[in-house]
Amino acid sequence: MSKEKVAIGEEGLFDAKKLGTSKVIILGLQHMFAMFGATVVVPALTGLDVSTTLLFAGLGTLLFHFLAKGKVPAFLGSSFAFLAGYWAIAPNGEAELLPYACLGVACAGLLYLVLAGLIKAFGTAKVMKFFPPIVTGPIIIAIGLNLSQSAINNCAASWWIAVIAIIIVIVCNIWGKGMIKIVPILMGVVGSYLIAAVTGNVDFTPVKEAAWIGLPIHFENTVFSLFGKADMSLVITSIITIMPIALATMVEHIGDISAISSTVGRNYIKDPGLHRTLIGDGLATTVASLFGAPANTTYGENTGVLSLTKVYDPFVIRIAAFFAILFSFSPKVGAVISCMPTATLGGVSLVLYGMISAVGVRNIVENKVDFSKSRNVIIAALILVLSIGINYSAAGAIAFNIGSIKISLSGLAVGALTGIILNAILPGKDYNFDEDEPSDTGVNFEV
Repeated sequence: MSKEKVAIGEEGLFDAKKLGTSKVIILGLQHMFAMFGATVVVPALTGLDVSTTLLFAGLGTLLFHFLAKGKVPAFLGSSFAFLAGYWAIAPNGEAELLPYACLGVACAGLLYLVLAGLIKAFGTAKVMKFFPPIVTGPIIIAIGLNLSQSAINNCAASWWIAVIAIIIVIVCNIWGKGMIKIVPILMGVVGSYLIAAVTGNVDFTPVKEAAWIGLPIHFENTVFSLFGKADMSLVITSIITIMPIALATMVEHIGDISAISSTVGRNYIKDPGLHRTLIGDGLATTVASLFGAPANTTYGENTGVLSLTKVYDPFVIRIAAFFAILFSFSPKVGAVISCMPTATLGGVSLVLYGMISAVGVRNIVENKVDFSKSRNVIIAALILVLSIGINYSAAGAIAFNIGSIKISLSGLAVGALTGIILNAILPGKDYNFDEDEPSDTGVNFEV
């Protein structure tokens, strides 16, 4: 059969090479652009480096594919779930504080390895009983609501620019066709950015001054820069504050792998195994964070591309990863993104943060959590009130001393720990995770 006449049926194509080199490259570019919009928003919001982010999105994806035996067509991009963690440690993107936040995220990535080991040793069902939707759903809702104030503050810089971004995202996501529907965030950013530039609301001086080629890793932004001069109070606070966020992102990972399995028609939870995909995601997050990049997560946008193209060959995803690495070596690309108007980020963030909370609601609804049971009402209520109430309190955290070291627990950390403990000790559990028939849990942080 000619490479130019390969028919792709409902069962999809698992050998993209049959399409020919040029089409494989185009498909790889499509996957890269699908993840690009959301991935670069995270460093823009936190102060992390855009070039470093792109580099470790690509490297993290390749590491994931290696550890998952090259079988799972997943792309790893920046996780929005950890934004609250970065801001708890470096609320204004302070360069000297970001390495501490990255250290906390790196440790959170190691929790994936712990869960992977438990799943390998005891089986999925026994481990997942500690992470039912009644715990993870409210945690996800709280993540989005805790971030809402930042989105509003950014929008306030220029509400008309923010509203344009919001309208574009909604129109593309609801009425868009083909690739437009897959990349609403990118379209919202680009459309609002262009309008702001045309109306004279963007200063492109940094773009003119940036070099075309440069190294994407800067030692002063890495966790390694803390060696020998670290503030131990900040180290411990960062780890304790940020690590609990992994409880939500690990369930997000499970939902994404289930969704990919459903899309492709292969049970990746069994082969190569959920423990392998968790290790890949966790190590990618840890490595990226150590070098000053955001946490990684499997991306729902790319699952949408799989459904659109019906080309399920993981090789295409690896092509996208190589393109991300290539772009990371151009500081000018990073400068273009850094010049993005604050209001554009605000408008896009308003949708993203709302989507995070809405996904938490969806997770609860789709898994039929029974709120006629008092135990479920109590667990959800305490998670939400503690997570949000502590965050917006005068102190913004619960602080206490252990010896000479001051520890601060964010509202999210307190809420998550409370929910997990209550779910474990209160009678009347009503949820079982079935690893033989994975279903879409609805846990997906990407638009």
